[in-house]
Amino acid sequence: MIIAFWISLFLVFYTFFGYGIVLYVLVKLRVAIKGKRKIPDNGGNWPTVTLIVAAYNEQDYIIDKINNTLQLNYPKDRISFIFVTDGSNDKTPDLIATYPQIKLMHRPERSGKIAAVHRAMKEVTSEVAIFTDANTFLNKDSMLNIARHYADPSVGAVSGEKRVSIEDVADATAGEGFYWKYESKLKTWDSELYSVVGAAGELFSVRTSLYIPVEPDTILDDFMISMLIAEKGYRIVYEPMAYATETGSENVKEELKRKVRIAAGGIQSIVRLKALMNPFKQFTLTFQYISHRVLRWTVTPFLMILAYILNLLIVTEGGAPIYLALLGCQTMFYGASLMGWLLETRQIKIKILFIPYYFCMMNYAVLAGQLRYIKGSQSAAWEKSKRR
Repeated sequence: MIIAFWISLFLVFYTFFGYGIVLYVLVKLRVAIKGKRKIPDNGGNWPTVTLIVAAYNEQDYIIDKINNTLQLNYPKDRISFIFVTDGSNDKTPDLIATYPQIKLMHRPERSGKIAAVHRAMKEVTSEVAIFTDANTFLNKDSMLNIARHYADPSVGAVSGEKRVSIEDVADATAGEGFYWKYESKLKTWDSELYSVVGAAGELFSVRTSLYIPVEPDTILDDFMISMLIAEKGYRIVYEPMAYATETGSENVKEELKRKVRIAAGGIQSIVRLKALMNPFKQFTLTFQYISHRVLRWTVTPFLMILAYILNLLIVTEGGAPIYLALLGCQTMFYGASLMGWLLETRQIKIKILFIPYYFCMMNYAVLAGQLRYIKGSQSAAWEKSKRR
């Protein structure tokens, strides 16, 4: 029982904090031996790029998104724009149609985002395809900062940074912003060591020649598309100087809905990316993939529960004082999370409770997402979460 407790506690710690420590050390060693990875000089020979935006009923955002898109810095003769609005029944297609610089692709039926992206990719002739969401806004040099990495032939995809605006947010969804700051740091180190393990759909790009259409029922299409490229032996580079900014979820309920979908998609991705679990093929990538993704999406939430139960049993049977101290720490942390939830339901905001509340909510979402995947009730064409 004691051995099981320490293994459980170690894996929980490793998943959320230990991997970051190990990764930091490995990056420092790599830089000391080989030097810091350098961004290749393309000599001003910019690749042709196509920016693809899949929009579904985004009439409240779409004009701002278009203005943001058309103001991006990139050679005008090397960039084109495609907006796909399949299934939209508001004014989104009509508003886009007033801009001749943008190619509008619209069908009245709704088949899901990935079906729309596949349809758009059939029209892409550029060297690089860049994907971004309709409700996110890009920094002006994002296209330049992404495209420069493709001068390196080992790079198959480039992921931008997701930034969540948390100004004036006074509830537990502020934890989303803190979470993404931590994730950004891990991705920076992942990229420096070898490769990012999956791109976020808010802003990512691929070499058009490497794009593989994923199954139409794919939940995390951005993750799958990028990891299939990594599976071929190409690197996914993280570029924090290309960033997409969006507001946080409208409330915790909306954030939970999003997290449950991601968790269901995570399990689906693990099932479909079985080759990445083989360390003899690409050891470093497999190490990063299991440490950064697989543990979070599979066993860690169960180990959190197991560690607490075992800790309680050990203390009940008269374990050493250290077990009582660990039980006290766990109880305080989960108690703070529970208190955060109770106060949230009463519209009482205490910032110190945001982090434990968001952390536990995130792990609950993994359990709910696993159940949803097993039941087959998560559709690829999902109802998007409401944003602030």
